[in-house]
Amino acid sequence: MVSVVSVALLGRRLGGLFSRCPWPAVSCGYSGVCSALRRLSLDSTTSTPPKRPLNAYLRYVVEQHQVLFKQNPDIKVAEKTKWIAQAWRELTPDQKQPYEIAANDARLKYKEELAAFRSKLTPTQLATLKEERRQKLAKRRTIRKKRKLTILGKPKRPRTAFNIFMAENFDEAKGTTSQAKLKSLQDEWQRLSDAQKQMYKQLAEDDKIRYQTEIKSWEEQMIETGHADVIRVKQKRRAQRALRIKAKASQTAAKTTKPTATSSTVKTVKSKKKSEE
Repeated sequence: MVSVVSVALLGRRLGGLFSRCPWPAVSCGYSGVCSALRRLSLDSTTSTPPKRPLNAYLRYVVEQHQVLFKQNPDIKVAEKTKWIAQAWRELTPDQKQPYEIAANDARLKYKEELAAFRSKLTPTQLATLKEERRQKLAKRRTIRKKRKLTILGKPKRPRTAFNIFMAENFDEAKGTTSQAKLKSLQDEWQRLSDAQKQMYKQLAEDDKIRYQTEIKSWEEQMIETGHADVIRVKQKRRAQRALRIKAKASQTAAKTTKPTATSSTVKTVKSKKKSEE
């Protein structure tokens, strides 16, 4: 099942491609993929590695988005992506098969071209390529996490006293560029007396209290909704410890509630045995 978060992230990821897509919409049903996919085919050059092909679902997304863009150009990307995700879930295995076959063929071709590309590289170039890929994946994970936190409504971090001062005076600051304005505000902040800075420090303290209250409530909500992976490490450990304590307490309660033989029951059993003798 495609979650709301995954749909939103997919919409943002593909939004740039869809909003500026220059290729004509081609409705090819279930017999193939649109011409847009041919533009996204593997580019085997000596300077860059071949591009990874789209999987079956993304091929369907690109194709259907072109159709929806032609029929309803005013619909937002997120709404289109959500609709396409629901339509994909309703497809039968036979209807999905052409996309899966095309994706598998492209994947096999990608492996062949990648192997040919790597065979032409020196060990140093291979190491460089591996490091570039690691950095790219790390950057991608960071961006994806930030977007997910935004979608989940994570509270904004508290502002410092200088941040508040800068926000209030940025438009009137001296300078024609942002850097010049920032430098001017830094100099002006240094010239302020402690009494003048106190107001901004108090506002920053109030904002810190606001953040602490909101982040605590938000993290509790994330734990309840199954998004514990996005909360702070310290809070995650506390949550895990609380769950272990709760589970242990439940096990203890279950043991103590097992039916046990009472003294009256024991006496009744003994009396029956004596009467039988």
